[in-house]
Amino acid sequence: MRLLVTGGAGYIGSVVAAQLLEAGHDVVVLDDLSTGHADAVPAGAELVVGSVADPGEALGRGVDAVLHFAGTSLVGESVQRPELYWHTNVVGTRLLLDAMRVRGVRRIVFSSTAATYGVPQHVPVEETEPAAPTNPYGASKLAVDHMLSGEAAAYDLAAVSLRYFNVAGAWRGFGERHATETHLIPIALQVAAGRRERLSIYGDDYPTPDGTCVRDYIHVADLSQAHLLALEAPQPGQHLVYNLGNGAGFSVRQVVDVVREVTGHPVPVEVAPRRPGDPPVLVASSRRAQHDLGWTPQRQLAAMVSDAWELARSLPD
Repeated sequence: MRLLVTGGAGYIGSVVAAQLLEAGHDVVVLDDLSTGHADAVPAGAELVVGSVADPGEALGRGVDAVLHFAGTSLVGESVQRPELYWHTNVVGTRLLLDAMRVRGVRRIVFSSTAATYGVPQHVPVEETEPAAPTNPYGASKLAVDHMLSGEAAAYDLAAVSLRYFNVAGAWRGFGERHATETHLIPIALQVAAGRRERLSIYGDDYPTPDGTCVRDYIHVADLSQAHLLALEAPQPGQHLVYNLGNGAGFSVRQVVDVVREVTGHPVPVEVAPRRPGDPPVLVASSRRAQHDLGWTPQRQLAAMVSDAWELARSLPD
């Protein structure tokens, strides 16, 4: 197939684009390079520099399906600038879907998020958990999920939303390179590399075994494989939703301990106040994806940290 990867110059999009090429697909990447990197686009993919809101040129390359990663994804920024998230994530995706319908492209895999669930009532989180996002980022992604359901019912779109939990690690030189870093593992690795003095732990009085938040971590390479499997999953008129996680939780302190073991660095920490809206425990149930897609994550936390550490040491300050 010839596939369009929006946001294919970013972290997850670049890994998926590389794995698609390895699987024998032709890949077109559409990215405005506002947060992505041109050198992250894998060799063999065709790069179109442009906005997801104006995808006509990229879709005109004979595309059979779309994997949609382009968007804004910083929770804190979404609270401060909600209009940016509604415009980029919702309006941008609406225009992408309109252009796909005009071009006859009727298959999409969408990069959604566990933030659609907000503070879940039940853990592990099933896809049947009520969606109650606590920030504009999660709300904007949920809006797209609803949009896809309507588009599938009305226009025979075959759609999949993949709700990620915490993505980590690197794959064959592709990994996280964010100008504004908000994720625990890369921040801890920045401390280990001497680029930060210490790591802040936001709250140590949660009702968890060591008082710190518990999260589900999934290796980016495992996550990427789920996208390849999801491409063929829906029938026209279907919108399928799958959680992607390991199904196991690690506390902030446990993650820091693994970073210390992998890097050999003490990684100093300081305790800061809780962040509003942070649930104590957020762990996925991926049973539906395992049953329907035949997908099972292979890599554990130590591998995620090791792969990310190898990439972090190769990057310039």
